[in-house]
Amino acid sequence: MLPDEPCFPENLKRTGLYLHVPFCKSLCPFCPYNRIEYDGELFSQYERAVHEEIELYTPYLRDREFVSLYIGGGTPTVDLAGLLRILNHLHQNFSLSCDICIELHPSNMDSESLDLLKDAGVSMISIGVESTSDSLLRRIGRNHDGKTALDSLRRAGNAGFDSVNADLMFALPGQTLKDWENDLRAVIGEGVDQVSTYPLFSFPYSDLGQSQQIREVKRPASHLVISMLNLSNSLLSQAGYIRCAVWSWLKPVKKKFSSITRHHYIGFGPSAASMTGSHFYVNTFDVRSYASNLPGRRPIALSMPVDKRLEMAYWLYWRIYELKIYEEDFQNLFGTATSLDSAFSKVIRPLELTGMIEKTNGQYRVTDSGAYWIHRLQNEYSLNYINRLWGKCRQTPWPLEVLL
Repeated sequence: MLPDEPCFPENLKRTGLYLHVPFCKSLCPFCPYNRIEYDGELFSQYERAVHEEIELYTPYLRDREFVSLYIGGGTPTVDLAGLLRILNHLHQNFSLSCDICIELHPSNMDSESLDLLKDAGVSMISIGVESTSDSLLRRIGRNHDGKTALDSLRRAGNAGFDSVNADLMFALPGQTLKDWENDLRAVIGEGVDQVSTYPLFSFPYSDLGQSQQIREVKRPASHLVISMLNLSNSLLSQAGYIRCAVWSWLKPVKKKFSSITRHHYIGFGPSAASMTGSHFYVNTFDVRSYASNLPGRRPIALSMPVDKRLEMAYWLYWRIYELKIYEEDFQNLFGTATSLDSAFSKVIRPLELTGMIEKTNGQYRVTDSGAYWIHRLQNEYSLNYINRLWGKCRQTPWPLEVLL
C-alpha cells in the first residue's frame, strides 16, 4: 500500500457505509482498534471533518442504494449529540433505507440514548459485554462490571431493535471453561438475538502488547480456543441458535449483525477503510491530521489497486468466514463467464477432500469440524495484515509504504 488518492468510487455493488468514531472515555489495553481518549474540543474537529468528508463523497454516492450503515469505534455514543448530527447528515445526503448498525458500550447506553438512536434509524446494535465476570473484566481493563453488562442487554432487549448482538471474549487471562460457560449461559438467559465470540489476541502495537513487549501477534493456545469454541457451539445450539459465522450464533428468525459482510463499502472518519472494487484504501489514523486535510482533499493515507482476481479472493475470504458460499452470488457479482469452481478450484478442492467444506444444491458450506481450522488459516493473513497496516498507521499519520 502506497500514498495515493484513487478516483472517487463508481459502479459499486452491494455497497455499505462505515463511520468510525475513535473516541472512548477509557482505553482498554487489549483493544487493537484506532481509538483515543475523549476530548470535547478534538471531537468538535473530528465532527466538522466528518461532515466535510461526507460532502466530498455525496456527488458520487447520492443515487446509490446501500445495504447498510455500520458505526464502530471507539465508543460511538461517547458524544451522542455529535453522533446524531452526523447520522442526520447521512440521512439527508444518501438513501438509507437499509439497516443501520452500531457498536455500544454497556456504560454508554441508557434508555434515553437507546430511544434517540432508534428514532435516528438505528435498527441493529452490538453490545461489548466481553464477560459477565467482574474479576475477568478487571483483568482485561474494562471499566464496567458484570451487572452493568447484563442490565444493558435487558434495556436493549426492551427497546425494540431488530437485532441485539452480545460480544463476548474468551481465552482471557486466567479464564476457565467454567467461567466461559457462565458467560455463555448468562447472555443466553437474557434472550439476546445473536452471540458473537472472539479469542483474545495481543498485537504488538496495542497498549497490552507494548506493556508485554511482544514483537509479533500473541495468540492463545489452540487447544484452549478449540475447547471453548466447541463449548460455545454446543450450548448455543442447544439454546436454539444457528451458527452464522466462525465465531457467531444467531436466532433463526432474526437478522444477522455483522461488520464485515459488505462487498463494497465507503468509510468515513479516521482509520476508516474503503473497498471500491478497483481500490482498497484507508484514511489516516490521526484525528488532527484527518481534520486538517479536509475539506481540501480526502484524508487517504494509503491505497492499493485491486484487480478482478483480488476482488474475487476478497469476496471468497469473507464468505468462508460466514460459512456459506453461493455460486449464484459469485456469478451475480462477477458475471457468468467464470464459475466459482473454475476460479478457485485450487482452494476449494483441498477443503472438500479434507471435509472442511461440503457442497449441496449449488452452495458450499463450511462444516463444524472445518470452521476452526479454516479460520486458523485465514488468521495467518488477517492478523499479520492488521498488525502491519494498523501498527504502521498508528505510528505515523502518513506512512510512505506498508507491505501486507
